[in-house]
Amino acid sequence: MKPAIVLLGRITCFNWMLGLQVAIAVIAGGNVADAADRPNILILLADDLGYGELGCQGNPQIPTPHIDSIAAGGVRFTNGYVTAPFCAASRAALLTGRYQTRFGFEFNPIGAANEDPRIGLPREVRTFPEQLHDQGYATGLIGKWHLGGTAAYHPQRRGFDEFFGFLHEGHFFVPPPYQGVTTMLRRRALPDGGQGRWTSADGRLTLSTHMGHNEPPYDTNNPLLRSSQPVDEIAYLTDAFTREAADFIDRNHERPFLLYLAYNAVHSPLQGADDYMRLFESIDDVHRRIFAAMLANLDDSVGKVLAKLREHKLDENTLIFFLSDNGGPTRELTSSNLPLRGEKGDLYEGGIRVPMMVQWKGHLPAGRVEHRMVSSLDIAATSLAAANGNAAKLDAAKLDANQLDGVNLLPHLTAESPTAAPPIHDMLYWRVGNKAACRSGDWKLVRSPRRGAGEWELYNLAADISETHNLAAKHPDRVKALQAAWQSLDSQMIAPLWGSR
Repeated sequence: MKPAIVLLGRITCFNWMLGLQVAIAVIAGGNVADAADRPNILILLADDLGYGELGCQGNPQIPTPHIDSIAAGGVRFTNGYVTAPFCAASRAALLTGRYQTRFGFEFNPIGAANEDPRIGLPREVRTFPEQLHDQGYATGLIGKWHLGGTAAYHPQRRGFDEFFGFLHEGHFFVPPPYQGVTTMLRRRALPDGGQGRWTSADGRLTLSTHMGHNEPPYDTNNPLLRSSQPVDEIAYLTDAFTREAADFIDRNHERPFLLYLAYNAVHSPLQGADDYMRLFESIDDVHRRIFAAMLANLDDSVGKVLAKLREHKLDENTLIFFLSDNGGPTRELTSSNLPLRGEKGDLYEGGIRVPMMVQWKGHLPAGRVEHRMVSSLDIAATSLAAANGNAAKLDAAKLDANQLDGVNLLPHLTAESPTAAPPIHDMLYWRVGNKAACRSGDWKLVRSPRRGAGEWELYNLAADISETHNLAAKHPDRVKALQAAWQSLDSQMIAPLWGSR
């Protein structure tokens, strides 16, 4: 099948008949070829899921067969990166295909900051859902937005036909009185004023001081919304998002669609549904048991969405991405990033290298493990290329004046000899305040100070994936070259629109 392409340029005299046919199709609101030839695009985004937690990533403790099936039927990336070690900035890059520091979205708004009218994805920065929408796609966002909590930044003003979810950084899966779940919350002090853990007599609530602060009031001024109207939701939130995703597919299966399904699992607060808690009774630590329940629930939810695609015979015409928005916050959730160093918030590998995979049956190889560097930036470019036809050759960057930082992965992943293929990215770049990093080939330069400017560290990730041996003193010339490369790209970025560096 040949993908449908709608040409919006002028009709040229050398092929006036084709031009006339295209013009008629545009006027009629149709496509030159059948709309069914244009692939659906499904982005499954987990929240705070560590690199080492999926079965296909080597975790034997928590079965994740449905997520693993995406890797089995497609390509799993061992060097998949996001552009920031926390939620909002990472999502800004994913939805635009551009480094978020190009347009000043450098930091992570939390709590009341989400309602600051200055804070959000800048209106002049075009998202790739906007581009797909303008090319005839039905577009839906279900789940977490976190790119501006005021009217100007609402998802339905950024390219989405439909929105069901919340606007801030987090949300309770079940609100008080926490029925049907086991809940673990952070506190500064226990009921007796002491430190450690306290558990209610029925075992339903655990309070812990291990993080040294209180659980954020995630739901304050942050209702669950359908479009802009508050919703009273009785289902566990992961299940509610899955229900809404299935309904979106049911209603849009006759036309090409983009569904951005941004689960808030396994982000805090820690709340495990009863049925899933029973599955993991063998895990003694309630902290880990709740996390396992949340991840298994997420996996089953992904399975239901994949089953809905199969029900409508869409599984072979849907480009599916799965990834996490950043590394896992291990101390907070137990979400493991092994064998990587660090966690959410770090520019060490544990903060920015994430589980990532893509599947497009009949177009991409099945069961391939890809070791070259890829980025969440590539999702926009790849999706635009697939949607606009000639996917193996099209340069998605030419589709939009934004000059995407990501690349179209399709020609790279269909190559027959991946081991001998050139790199997909020559270099990847990170900046978060005074933290900075870049990676080129096997070499990574990182500056991760607690305060002040800090010193650059150098690691060879091929030999030292856990970043335990700083080689900066042994290879000063390499440090200098990578630092110059980082500074060259950094000079293209702008100062943050809020916060301070």
